[in-house]
Amino acid sequence: MWKILLTVSLIPLAFSIIARWWFGLRVLADEGQRLCRCDLEVWLPEPGDDAVIHRAEAPAAEFGRQLRLKALAAWAERDPKSATARENNRRFGMAVPPLSGIVAVMAVLVAKIPIMGAAVVVLTATALSCALGLLSLGPELQAIALAVRQARERRTFPNGDDHDAVARSAIAHAWKETLPPVIALFQR
Repeated sequence: MWKILLTVSLIPLAFSIIARWWFGLRVLADEGQRLCRCDLEVWLPEPGDDAVIHRAEAPAAEFGRQLRLKALAAWAERDPKSATARENNRRFGMAVPPLSGIVAVMAVLVAKIPIMGAAVVVLTATALSCALGLLSLGPELQAIALAVRQARERRTFPNGDDHDAVARSAIAHAWKETLPPVIALFQR
């Protein structure tokens, strides 16, 4: 029984780790270091940003992170139900693996399951969190694509290469943040 669950859990975990690296971390490592310039007349601060001074020049990864946050804020205004569902999936992914670890340790302590079973329970919960995170990623990517299109129309980044690097970085941040934080322990 444990071997079947282990095998079924390792497939989405492996796919999630590979996808996070390929679409997120790799892109941020390649494109994220590029120094980009924006038009501060058009580039509005991210939601909740109270800083008086904003820089017109920053790495693409930073502009991408800010663009993703702006896209999520606009999505929450446009379609609050869908945006809330996505955020709840992220919270689920953050909470379930550690909580399943606590339950598994308690089950081992009271001798209800073997140690191998506890490890498989934690891996299965993490795989479920990864699968739900990846399945709910599509609407977030659509919201980012809309924000990227609006930024291109407003000519936020005068250089087209800068705009492309920021767009790829924003999408990479979405891929990076969609999986449970426990996955980040294995990838840096």
